[in-house]
Amino acid sequence: MGLFKENPFGHILFLKRWLIRIAGMMTHQRYKGFNTLEIEGSQVLRDLPDTNVLFVSNHQTYFADVVAMFHVFNASLKGRDNSIRNMGYLWNPKLNIYYVAAKETMKQSLIAKILAYAGSISIERTWRADGQDVNRQVKFSDISNIAMALEDGWVITFPQGTTTPWKPLRKGTAHIIKRYKPVVVPVVIDGFRRSFDKKGLRVKKKGILQSMHIKAPLEIDYENESIEAILEKLEYAIEQHPSFLKVISEQELAAYEEEHQKRRYSYKGD
Repeated sequence: MGLFKENPFGHILFLKRWLIRIAGMMTHQRYKGFNTLEIEGSQVLRDLPDTNVLFVSNHQTYFADVVAMFHVFNASLKGRDNSIRNMGYLWNPKLNIYYVAAKETMKQSLIAKILAYAGSISIERTWRADGQDVNRQVKFSDISNIAMALEDGWVITFPQGTTTPWKPLRKGTAHIIKRYKPVVVPVVIDGFRRSFDKKGLRVKKKGILQSMHIKAPLEIDYENESIEAILEKLEYAIEQHPSFLKVISEQELAAYEEEHQKRRYSYKGD
């Protein structure tokens, strides 16, 4: 009976455990080999409850981001401090980690279907389908599935719903937060867009420094804060608020000017 024990979505845990082990071993070099993953905040993960935790993150590829989180979360829970060294943490992974993904994305290939079995909560996007803009109602079954996953464990969501940066956050995430009152943990990632293709399956450039910053849980007044206030708080937490775009643009301009000055001095020296 124990061998065929299932999670609330009917997935056999024995099979899910082996899928995570194999996928983890196949992808480890992508974060600690071909490229480097700089981690901050692993202690935050060890202090969290086992269920009703919602991770909110910016999004850079379809799959590489969430696979990296599976590595970091499991390594941290096994005592690694901001490191994924020694793949032994994959032997007994946390099986109640889920992630929200577009249903059409998770049906595109065999690899996507395997990754879906490892923990996807596949939902129908209300704003886009098959590369076209749409406008359809939220499916209550999708909300119910997210609630079921929160009740069972941890859920990772990308509230922008796209890998394009600086896009507005979808209100659905704030509604879920107000309704189910999870512990909300922001995660900020960077470098994945430069090192992987858009799907996050192919390494397009090696030697890239990737980063993942797990921040302390947000303080949220579930009863009194408005949807708009929660969304703004999330935008700042995952560093996707429009004000960050201005800061980054100024930093990039300063870096460009500094590099330009160095080239000028180098030219004069010749």
